[in-house]
Amino acid sequence: MSMRSLIATALVVSLADLAAAEGPGLGAPLAADEIPFYATYVMPDGRGLPAGSGTAAEGAGIYAAKCALCHGATGVEGPVMPPVGPNDVWAKPAGRYWPYATTIFDYVRRAMPLDEPKSLSDAEAYALTAFILSRNGVIGEGDAMSAQTLPDVVMPNRENFVDVWATQGVTPW
Repeated sequence: MSMRSLIATALVVSLADLAAAEGPGLGAPLAADEIPFYATYVMPDGRGLPAGSGTAAEGAGIYAAKCALCHGATGVEGPVMPPVGPNDVWAKPAGRYWPYATTIFDYVRRAMPLDEPKSLSDAEAYALTAFILSRNGVIGEGDAMSAQTLPDVVMPNRENFVDVWATQGVTPW
């Protein structure tokens, strides 16, 4: 047997051994309470949404204090992508563009405010999501957003997205 064949055989046997193993044996699994909230995902159907709720009225005060500097006093002006529109700059801002309301919540909770990401409580993230959706006319001003109500919000541009999972015959949620 040539050296090349011997190496190839050893590699195949080693790969087979790895495939049969349960993993590389690195680290230890984390308990649910050890995983930070921002390392979990919110699915379009609402799986992963935390407890809590918020309304647009509650979100208005949070928006004024934590968001208006970047997104404008009413959510239309900017200078950073305004979440309300359409307007002169953005034809489809956050409240009208995203296919699922749960995605807005997940993004707001993980990435906002820009100068202090991951600092919002779940209730603040629900309230800000409600504020954005209400200002865009997607929900009423008094509608409370929660793990039960947010997945039921039908976004106005949902049908203009291609569901890559569905095209593959897969439904991850």
